[in-house]
Amino acid sequence: MTKQDIKPLFTRSEWTFDLMSTVYEAIEDIAENELHLNTYPNQIEIISSEQMLDAYSSIGLPLMYKHWSFGKRFARDEHSYRRGYAGLAYEIVINSSPCISYNMEDSSMAMQTLVMAHAAFGHNHFFKNNYLFQQWTDAEGILEYLSFARDYISKCEERHGRERVEEVLDAAHALMDQGVFRYRRPPKLSKEALHKKVKEREEYEEHTYNDLWRTVPINEEEAEEPSESDIEKKKRRDMFKLPEENLLYFLEKNSPILQTWEREVLRIVRNIAQYFYPQKQTKVMNEGCATFVHYTIMNRLYDKGLITEGAMLEILHSHTSVVFQPEFDDPRYNGINPYALGFNMMMDIKRMCMEPTDEDREWFPDIAGNGKWRDTLLDAWANYRDESFILQYLSPHLMRKMRFFAIFDDSKKSNLEISAIHNNAGYRAVRNGLAESYNLSLQEPDIQVIDVNMRGNRTLYLRHRVKNGVLLYEKQRDEVLKHLKVLWGYEIVLKGEDQQTGEDIYMATTKTSFD
Repeated sequence: MTKQDIKPLFTRSEWTFDLMSTVYEAIEDIAENELHLNTYPNQIEIISSEQMLDAYSSIGLPLMYKHWSFGKRFARDEHSYRRGYAGLAYEIVINSSPCISYNMEDSSMAMQTLVMAHAAFGHNHFFKNNYLFQQWTDAEGILEYLSFARDYISKCEERHGRERVEEVLDAAHALMDQGVFRYRRPPKLSKEALHKKVKEREEYEEHTYNDLWRTVPINEEEAEEPSESDIEKKKRRDMFKLPEENLLYFLEKNSPILQTWEREVLRIVRNIAQYFYPQKQTKVMNEGCATFVHYTIMNRLYDKGLITEGAMLEILHSHTSVVFQPEFDDPRYNGINPYALGFNMMMDIKRMCMEPTDEDREWFPDIAGNGKWRDTLLDAWANYRDESFILQYLSPHLMRKMRFFAIFDDSKKSNLEISAIHNNAGYRAVRNGLAESYNLSLQEPDIQVIDVNMRGNRTLYLRHRVKNGVLLYEKQRDEVLKHLKVLWGYEIVLKGEDQQTGEDIYMATTKTSFD
């Protein structure tokens, strides 16, 4: 066929399911045969604005247990949307197999085309191939697990009352950020294995658990932890596998007051927290990958004559809005736009592979001029997270283009200092500083269980390793400690120690209660 014989896939803004199917096939052909993407099977669903708000409220998951915080979020987002204070996303995509994409029914056919390329192929490929998602999530099992979680918590409400279930969920949600394994891979279980494990846990606790000791008052004199040797302390900490960074896991296994069903609720919450853990580390890469994919596919469709100039203008208008980065002194500035940074870095990698400069050859000898931009990007999408991706691929060219510079903020001085500008040393400092801002270990507090006095007053000891002098927000800290006590039942001691010197900075405690 000549180019004159090729007709656009659509010429009007209205979409139909047949038309979307035809466009999907054209996108799929480019994604697989030209970009070499490897994706899960797709399941695309068209939903209303209210359904999109509902998906927002349940953190984007298609099946979710009930909790008051979801309704609160729904009411807030709906109010903002109805009054025009905020818009809605064009799509939500689920890391599952099949990969579920929610598209807005109000979108035009041009936007449906853009969203399918962005979500059903860009995000889908990243979910399936990035090492973090392969290591920490089970795309084949997540929907089945969510179904189990929803049904289990619903049954708990019927048997034990909504108030107690809500109290446990409130406490677990407050600890979600401290409820993930950062260095160990959690086991993957089928729905049948989950039910079997729950049943085994219930039977074990029925045979071994004695509830009487919980009701015995503690003699304050006897409650003091007796002096013990370092060997005894080490034995106890080895027995409880301390220190433990996953607070929800420790409480699930060792809390002296939780019933079997409450332990399973904690397990459900920490598994969901673990599911989102890779997404927190790959915001720039995930959105950058999806944006680069939709941009490339849309341009190929246009080059082939499969979409009209009018549709392309609408698509480019949306695209430029997504990757817009306000200047630091712009009232709209709210940090670095992950879409902008990710997309620009991936376009820059393509440029370096195809049209390198002498500077690129000096900084990136392995990829500059290799002519294999597809393979280079596929490798980056599979083997990096935001922090390492920026350290590996952020170029001086892009730093100049985006006008990056570094500021040193010393709390002891009244003025800020520009610590890195556009020179060789400055480029490395800017790159290192930007990468650190995406390092979760520096953004989230390092709080671990370090000891527990199970023979005495059952005090739980936590340690917060304070980095760069950044302390916990006192009011929020105390509220989280209250939630923690709901799950532990006895006194909790939280000590903050300086990461560099090991010196104690603060101590926060709760009081034991026998109400």
